[in-house]
Amino acid sequence: MNTEETKKKTNRFLLRCREKSDFNQYWYSAFTIETLVNECEKNGKRGAFLSTPSVYFSCNEELKRRSAVFDFDEKFKKKGGKSFVKYDFNFPENVPKEMLHQFDMIVIDPPFITKEVWEKYATTTKLLLTKEKGKGKILLTTIDENEKMIFDLLGCKKRKFRPSIPHLVYQYSVYSNYESDALDVANPEIVM
Repeated sequence: MNTEETKKKTNRFLLRCREKSDFNQYWYSAFTIETLVNECEKNGKRGAFLSTPSVYFSCNEELKRRSAVFDFDEKFKKKGGKSFVKYDFNFPENVPKEMLHQFDMIVIDPPFITKEVWEKYATTTKLLLTKEKGKGKILLTTIDENEKMIFDLLGCKKRKFRPSIPHLVYQYSVYSNYESDALDVANPEIVM
């Protein structure tokens, strides 16, 4: 059994949840999920996981209890319970009022990579992210061609770590608005 198969067996989310191509839903590898989860657990006390159920459901119970998963796919409602928020990026301002500016960590992986979609996710992010100066962290993934746009919209910079998304045909990069030693190391799964 190779390393990826071994790690997949230890990630319960990947074992239980199949990707839905009609939702443009493609999961990160177990190692990438682990890396992103470590970032969330290290840097966030309360996270909003926008279209990133694989990361949310892989976090420790304490962080999940204080966080929320925003997703279009209602199959996550049962598993997420009160932490699940039905999210349609076409209505970026449609978030629960009690959640406005309540999150210190936002994790984003939209189903589409266009400017129009990213503008909508940026609107939602700005509504959810804490206004406390220096406390709001953003972690996201998208293609390299979006680098300038992502910086302009959310102030995030491309990092050296690139996520492995086994069933996606093009390569993404990780972006953040904060510094991280873990994200400044190449992912050994990605061969350049």
